[in-house]
Amino acid sequence: MDVFGSPNIFRFRVRLAKMKPAGSIQPAELAQVELLITQQRFADAVLLGEKFVARYPRNPDGYAALARAMIPTGRLARAGDAAERGLRVAPDNAQLNLLKGIVEHRLGQSARAIERLRALIERKPTNQVEASFALAEALHRAGRKDELDEFVKRGGAWIQDERAAVFTARSTLRFDRAKAIEQLESTARAARNPLLKRIAGFEAVRLLDQDARFREAFDLASFVHKETTPPFDAGAIDADVAEQLRLIQKGRAWFSPKSTAGEGTAFVVGMPRSGTTLLEQMLDRHPLVGGIGEYEGAFAIHEGLVGLGLWPAQLRDLKPVDAQRLAAEYLQGALARRRAGTEITFDKTLHVWRMLPAIAAVLPGAAFVRITRDPRDTAISMFLSNFHPRSWGFTSSLASIRRVIELERKIVPAAIELLNLRAASVVYEELVDHPEREIRRVLDAIGVPFDPIVLAPEANARTVLTLSYEQVRRPINRSSIGRWKNYEFAFDAAWDAIG
Repeated sequence: MDVFGSPNIFRFRVRLAKMKPAGSIQPAELAQVELLITQQRFADAVLLGEKFVARYPRNPDGYAALARAMIPTGRLARAGDAAERGLRVAPDNAQLNLLKGIVEHRLGQSARAIERLRALIERKPTNQVEASFALAEALHRAGRKDELDEFVKRGGAWIQDERAAVFTARSTLRFDRAKAIEQLESTARAARNPLLKRIAGFEAVRLLDQDARFREAFDLASFVHKETTPPFDAGAIDADVAEQLRLIQKGRAWFSPKSTAGEGTAFVVGMPRSGTTLLEQMLDRHPLVGGIGEYEGAFAIHEGLVGLGLWPAQLRDLKPVDAQRLAAEYLQGALARRRAGTEITFDKTLHVWRMLPAIAAVLPGAAFVRITRDPRDTAISMFLSNFHPRSWGFTSSLASIRRVIELERKIVPAAIELLNLRAASVVYEELVDHPEREIRRVLDAIGVPFDPIVLAPEANARTVLTLSYEQVRRPINRSSIGRWKNYEFAFDAAWDAIG
């Protein structure tokens, strides 16, 4: 199994294959859990894994399998708990320490993850190569460049792995930019591994764009999309939105909330690359608001409603007990990610625009912050970025991106109005030009007073795991406004009609 940085972003994967202790005989139930993980039936694997650890509480392999089943579905708090329980049984277990380090990094606890992974690597475990990649990625994301350079220079078995080419190029970038771009592009064009091809390719695209080599950046992005993106069924998004619009256009809500758990939660509502990370980093500076990143809990609510056969037309039949269960599962993970001392979680998951009725039914009282940006700026930023090619496959084409943006612009305001959601709408360009004025409106909607500290998001020390991790380390600026004009050759008149 592979684990990557975010379900929305195609990042470096750490291979978390099952590790069998020498001489051990695994119970049949554990073998079945491993089979389900291999088949990517993660929900079933979690259920069976929980039964296994209840039956065999002294078997560390069971906790490792349970954590491995939870990570791909975004259940990071529960995965971390499973790993921690296993470590109480076997404190030096290499697989459990690697899993715990990955989860800590994903939860923004990068310093703790780095310390754990360093200690693990020093013991020279059998998973040393994978632990090294996990450490290198954590150092990179945390901005600890000197330490990453030193780690690369030290070498080791992991440097012989083809995936190390990206980290070598990242280190080279600090003293020879042209050579780093050449290394990345060469890897993108020559690698047979689609993941490596994609990561190297889009890192090169980012650098080419920064160097005003726009046509080269666009052509390389087009090549990488063509080589690594499987066919994507945009029709499924169309159908889902069309059904919601049909219900909305009847003019009255077709369900009533079945839970009371939404207070203290807030969500961003917007497309990727529309300013969502800047907004979250600003809010996360507030002493009462804790940003929780791109948490998959909202998606789990939606999937739960689909599994109950209620989405979207039958939400009125949602039983209170099911609503409370879905809400409790969401809150468990959200609160685990929230910074200590804060009162409100701010969820930056990028799926919410398609599932507002689901959140309204399960988490009534939640606040929503809608953010929009010039659609062409949003589109070119998405096209030139490394999103997961399956879940975000529409980003491989400007035409399909335009269609999805059109759907978002149509359904979100209608759903907010009909469902009477507590919401504020922000335009990215206005937020950049008038940050205090706009963020005051956002804070009012969330229900906390203004604090000037939110105007300095660049001072936020929290690890950012999204594609905007570099931009948000700089003071608020207009550098990304009008970016699409560098790629004007790629846009036709159809874009003019989008509001």
